[in-house]
Amino acid sequence: MIFYNMQELLLLAMAAVVIDWVIGDPKWPTHPVIWIGRLIKALERMLYPKDPSDSTLEAKLRGCLLTLITIAVSCGVMTLIIWAADAIHVWAGYAVSAWFISTTLAVKGLKDAAMLVYAPLTQGNLDDARRYVGYIVGRDTDRLSGPEAARATVETVAENTVDAFLSPLLFALIGGAPLAMLYRSANTLDSMVGYRNDKYISFGWCSARLDDVLNYIPARLTGLLMVAAAALLPGMKPRKSWKSIRAFASLHPSPNSGIPESAVAGAIGIQLGGINRYFGIASERARMGWKTRELEPRDIRTSIHILYAVSALALAGMGVAWLCLL
Repeated sequence: MIFYNMQELLLLAMAAVVIDWVIGDPKWPTHPVIWIGRLIKALERMLYPKDPSDSTLEAKLRGCLLTLITIAVSCGVMTLIIWAADAIHVWAGYAVSAWFISTTLAVKGLKDAAMLVYAPLTQGNLDDARRYVGYIVGRDTDRLSGPEAARATVETVAENTVDAFLSPLLFALIGGAPLAMLYRSANTLDSMVGYRNDKYISFGWCSARLDDVLNYIPARLTGLLMVAAAALLPGMKPRKSWKSIRAFASLHPSPNSGIPESAVAGAIGIQLGGINRYFGIASERARMGWKTRELEPRDIRTSIHILYAVSALALAGMGVAWLCLL
């Protein structure tokens, strides 16, 4: 029986959060996201138009086929794995489900990636900080100043509180590991082909739009949780966080990313956004929050505290919901 009731889904999701906190996101060759990435690359080689400039519609249709196949295979394979484990024993099904849900979360992985930037920044080693920032952002990093490196990292932590935590968690609460993996495959598609450049503007259109749709509600719930987290953490500004969301979130080019970024900016008392460079070309990104000072390495740690507070609030909320269903 792989169709779990709400109590079971809550327990599985809570176990997954704890597993992610403790074990994190191991870079094993068997990690589902690695296999999803390989599938996307293989499908892209087969489906990408030989001359995408010939037909924008054809490129979009081929991109839609890429998206459909990827999410169907990811969800279908996950369903078969859970079914096989459950056929062995119900507790095997539970264990496999909790583990695979945890692989769609990345709270510890996000913290570890951010701390790789934090450590050299505090030591004045800007070259290493730039290199590690390059692992987590798509912008040019070779000329970043210290405050710009800190800004890029804080923005990544804020934005990925949605993508790497709350979104997959909510989908897990709806449909267990299969639906959580469907979300992770859609998010991976967006990170690989959802760019607005000449190569992917049409072919990646479907992947980018699907990611926007799937993150729409989670992003707004994350904003609320970040305001609540700011109220619980010492030195944070919950009112400024809420005001920042209302004032700046809609200025972001993404319908979702501006919410967590503006929430974190207001809570800490910094300004995010500004000039980013992509392939040497400067791009002005809407500014989030009110600038009271330059960003510092400690702001990276503070953004991580907000990330963990959000995950703790979500865990507590699931625990209360589970008790109410007893």
